[in-house]
Amino acid sequence: MSSQEAEQSWQEDVFRVLKAHDVKHVVFVPDAGHSAAIRMSYQDPDIKAVVLTTEEEGIGYLAGAWLGGERGALLMQSSGVGNCINTLALQNCAGFPLLMVVTMRGDWAEFNAWQNPMGQATEASLQLMKVMTWRADVPEDVAPLLHGAATMAFNGDSATALLLGQRLIGEKKWVK
Repeated sequence: MSSQEAEQSWQEDVFRVLKAHDVKHVVFVPDAGHSAAIRMSYQDPDIKAVVLTTEEEGIGYLAGAWLGGERGALLMQSSGVGNCINTLALQNCAGFPLLMVVTMRGDWAEFNAWQNPMGQATEASLQLMKVMTWRADVPEDVAPLLHGAATMAFNGDSATALLLGQRLIGEKKWVK
């Protein structure tokens, strides 16, 4: 399998796992790392794809979806985790399922120094807010780790996050 095929495969795995777990709402701030799952969500008539103004809106949206009897997932970049810290208290107090898929920045081979502080603090910040985390750095880890995170979120009314490492996503280059 070529590196391009592997990249497309893990990106499509994200969508396939969400679909297998009966996710009906995919909420996100646009991000290239999530582009395949976003595109596939828009194409699927059984999924409501919702673009957010800011990441923390997704937590309230998914709480409402759960109250309405449906499952959802929040797709975001690690910089967006910083926006969610206070709002994660809603999940902590109310105990609804919260599944997050986070593309990492400020990680391996980052070119933008502004991404480094939150990128380096993402996992610890989530864990301080009682979010269980796992990290995928190779394509073959994405589907099983996301399946496990979804199972724990939806069967245990827990907050979970799969972090998609920059080595998995690929090195970003500054374009002039």
